[in-house]
Amino acid sequence: MRSTLRFLTGIGLFLLLWEIWARWVMPGIILPELGTVGRELMNLLGEMTIYHAALQTLWKVLLALGLVLILGIILGLLLGLSTAFYQMMRPIIMIIQAVPVVSWLSLVIFAWGIGWRGPIFIAFLSLLPMALLTTVSGVSNLDRKLLEMARVYQVPRRRVIKDIYLGSLIPFIVAIVDVSIGQTWKVILVAEYLCGSSGLGVEILSARYYVNIPKVYALTLLAVILGLITERLIKLWLGRVSHRWQPA
Repeated sequence: MRSTLRFLTGIGLFLLLWEIWARWVMPGIILPELGTVGRELMNLLGEMTIYHAALQTLWKVLLALGLVLILGIILGLLLGLSTAFYQMMRPIIMIIQAVPVVSWLSLVIFAWGIGWRGPIFIAFLSLLPMALLTTVSGVSNLDRKLLEMARVYQVPRRRVIKDIYLGSLIPFIVAIVDVSIGQTWKVILVAEYLCGSSGLGVEILSARYYVNIPKVYALTLLAVILGLITERLIKLWLGRVSHRWQPA
């Protein structure tokens, strides 16, 4: 209850500062008042096109996030279980991690042009190194006594992977989700803005083209709300299934 109250207090403080800034510090087109943004958001929600754009962005976010989680965990397990393999692959991971998003955007535009594949690919590459390194860290912190007990009692390999490895990695998977959801939304929106053919990022580009600043803020607010809802739902789902993967 207290954490919820503090969260709402933080939101209220942010909105208050926004309104003060918009009214008295920087009045004008750069930062519209909350009422103006709210009316624009209501207008957007009355148009069917915005729901189509939101769904276009949402499925890209979910697909990119799913690929990051699945491949990040699987490859991270392999890297964590083999020191030689990890030492060989670490330079590649570091290179991918160091490449700026704008460079990936340029390559994607040259390779595929404008379309849906670019945003997914860019989000995947941007977040995969973090997922890999977090999973490797989880494997390195695994309780070796559990593995020894499993070996002594000849526990089937399938149960070892499911109950020990995945069970011990749950906190690290949650950490990956915590970091990835917001970052995925941001990267997808930027990629849609620059090389997408549909989605909220394209709608923001259109609003900027027509210098409709309140609409830019309304679309951004909608993306933030959808991101928070997505994060909450995924965490609820992860919490429901995590009890199946508790250490033996």
